[in-house]
Amino acid sequence: MNEAKQKLVLAEQKSKELFNAVEERGLIVPGKSERELTEEVVKLASDLFGIEQYWHKKIVRTGPNTLQPYSGNPPDLVIQKDDILFLDFGPIFEGWEADLGRTYVIGKDPLKLKLKRDVEAAWHEAKTWHAKQSSLTGAAYFKYVTELAKRYGWEFGGEIAGHIVGHFPHEQLEPGDLGLDIHPDNHSDILQADKQGNSRHWILELQFVDRANNIGGYFEQLL
Repeated sequence: MNEAKQKLVLAEQKSKELFNAVEERGLIVPGKSERELTEEVVKLASDLFGIEQYWHKKIVRTGPNTLQPYSGNPPDLVIQKDDILFLDFGPIFEGWEADLGRTYVIGKDPLKLKLKRDVEAAWHEAKTWHAKQSSLTGAAYFKYVTELAKRYGWEFGGEIAGHIVGHFPHEQLEPGDLGLDIHPDNHSDILQADKQGNSRHWILELQFVDRANNIGGYFEQLL
């Protein structure tokens, strides 16, 4: 494992520890707004790990807001009894970016619990498939995960299915160039190195939705 990958894995591990602490401290409860939970997560990140910077907007989405893609900015909702919600945070740890997304279910609703299980299982399936490829465009990978969502009985709800991460701020392309996203219009090989010959490190993000039942699930981490 090269140094960059080691740093990214460490940053992700700290993010996982943060999310574990959110659960252990019982912060995800009915009656709390998305904004309130976001503020509590940010304070916990600062208190436990000294994390003060985030490279993308902080997301807590519950109920019908779980259908919203990353670009959406829905109104603040209050977490309800038997709700489904997800967290998506991009903290910077010692100069390196993490990007972690997890789904949580309050209560025992079988459909919501299935969605939570399925989106995580599908993520690992998509990672295994990715590891077997010798070349792979962003468009082809997006098509694969879209079909994977259908196979699990859901609709793919994301505008992209992933992107690169690195030392903050990570590599940027020209406006409109989708070469660093897992996107249907990215026809570049995402397994190729950057212009300096360095390996790129990718985040895979899956958002599965059920529009009939107004619920969505999310799982995201480093490939």
